[in-house]
Amino acid sequence: MAALQTHCLLQPSCFIPSRLPPCRGRWRASLQSLPKLQSLIPFEELTMLTEQSTIKRNKLVAHDKEEQNKSLIIAKLLAIAEAAADRAEMHAIIGEQRNNWNHLFLHSINSINLTALLMAAIASIPEIAASQPLNLSSAVLFTSAAGLMFFVNKIQPSQLAEEQRNAARLFKQLERSIRSLGAHTSSESDVEDAMEKVLALQKAYPLPLLPGMLEKFPKVVEPTKWWPKQKKPQRKQGVARNGWSSEMEKEMRGVLRVLKSKDEEQYVRLGQLVLSINKFLSFAGPLLAGVAAVGAASSIGGGAHGSWPAVVGGALAAVVNTLEHGGQVGMVFELFRNCAGFYRKLEEEIEYNLEEEEKEMREQGEVFEVKMALQLGRSLSELRSMASYSSPSSEDTEIKEFAGKLF
Repeated sequence: MAALQTHCLLQPSCFIPSRLPPCRGRWRASLQSLPKLQSLIPFEELTMLTEQSTIKRNKLVAHDKEEQNKSLIIAKLLAIAEAAADRAEMHAIIGEQRNNWNHLFLHSINSINLTALLMAAIASIPEIAASQPLNLSSAVLFTSAAGLMFFVNKIQPSQLAEEQRNAARLFKQLERSIRSLGAHTSSESDVEDAMEKVLALQKAYPLPLLPGMLEKFPKVVEPTKWWPKQKKPQRKQGVARNGWSSEMEKEMRGVLRVLKSKDEEQYVRLGQLVLSINKFLSFAGPLLAGVAAVGAASSIGGGAHGSWPAVVGGALAAVVNTLEHGGQVGMVFELFRNCAGFYRKLEEEIEYNLEEEEKEMREQGEVFEVKMALQLGRSLSELRSMASYSSPSSEDTEIKEFAGKLF
């Protein structure tokens, strides 16, 4: 019996159909509910969908990186703008301090000179018994005044104050331009340009007094330069004309010629004249005070008439000191030099744009024209009228007007 059961288990025909569960209908329904092979997604289309999803994911990652780079560039520009604002405040504070120096030294030196010449005048009176102590005190005071005048003439406090005032204005202007640049689309090259502008301005107007102070009596008067060398901008996409035309080029050539032959030349010439006056006054002041000191010292044992050179020398030294530092001759020289630098900067901007043959690489023409007109204090029609000076046939002597009307 056991062998029979084993044989039936091994033979499929031994299964009794009546004992199977009645699930044939259910199997047929399940097979019918399965999707047909024709409705399945093809492999090529599935591969395409995968590639598209990968491309979208890569674009999102690239977009995130681009946004991070933009945020980093804006943060750098804001940091440079904050540094420029801080430098502007520092220059303003130091400029006020050095302006106070000018007033302090002016009144102190004049007070010393007037006191010394008053002593020398009193000592010259024959009835005065204490003439020798007065002459000795007068000689000491004149010597002190000569030393102070030599030191003050060396540093020129009024000129130092003008340097710091101009530096504060330029740093504020640079800060505003950097902040406006950060509000628009910017790149890493903009960060480098902003850094170079800050460093160039810092070099043109140093903060330290010694060493690093600008030369107060240069042999040759050169316009002040506070801007770096201009770099070639990136090509602008989609710009065909860029606002430049042959008429505008002719107009800018005329402006450039007037700037070189009239405006810059005038302020360089005036600066040279004021520098010569300042050199004479800075030499004459200590010399007169020294002569007064020698006159007062020589009159100690030489009688009453020996005090009069000290009186005259002291009075002239006070007058010279008042003309030099009360009139702020050093400040006037620095002002002329800065004005010449302002016009030199405009000349370089015009030359840079005209020398660029590809017009799409230039600054936008209409914006550049408006900027030039405003910086020169002219209207657009007045600026365009200067195109007649661009002709090579016209001589420089025929130019009767200046390009700038601001100063």
